[in-house]
Amino acid sequence: MHPDAPSPSARRPGRCWTIRVVGHRDRTASVTCSSACAMPPRSRDLPALRRFAVAHAAAHAKAAAVHHDAACWCRRQRCALHEGARVACAGAVVLVLRHDPAVGQVWTLSEVCSACAASLPHARVLSRPAPPRPRIAQAARDAEARPPAVGPPRLVPGGFSAPSAKAEDGAA
Repeated sequence: MHPDAPSPSARRPGRCWTIRVVGHRDRTASVTCSSACAMPPRSRDLPALRRFAVAHAAAHAKAAAVHHDAACWCRRQRCALHEGARVACAGAVVLVLRHDPAVGQVWTLSEVCSACAASLPHARVLSRPAPPRPRIAQAARDAEARPPAVGPPRLVPGGFSAPSAKAEDGAA
């Protein structure tokens, strides 16, 4: 293996999305997202923009399946998200939604470990990782180990029938 290549057991960086309602001087507001997403135009209708932000965060949560090999986002940020609480990153990575109702204008979705998730203020666990898929090589070995299925003759378009597997073996 090349020395600069990542090891097969390396963890993926944890992901994070932040959705904000931002006010402007002209008494309008807009919604921003940390990823490149289509957002509505500026508006004076703050309740509608908040509803959009909540729906947008929910859409990210629904679309983002937690990677089983993800690393803790909080650790990447040097655990600044839970200042004052001494926590060692541990456990499975989960997807959490953080929203402080007192502020009411920022929603953050992030992949963090279970230990950090428990210490984050105003956080709710939304999903857990799915078990990893079997590797392709293992699936191929499993397929080779299964005996071939022998059944009735196969029908071929045009009204002809193909010989069964037994007839093919006997003809050789």
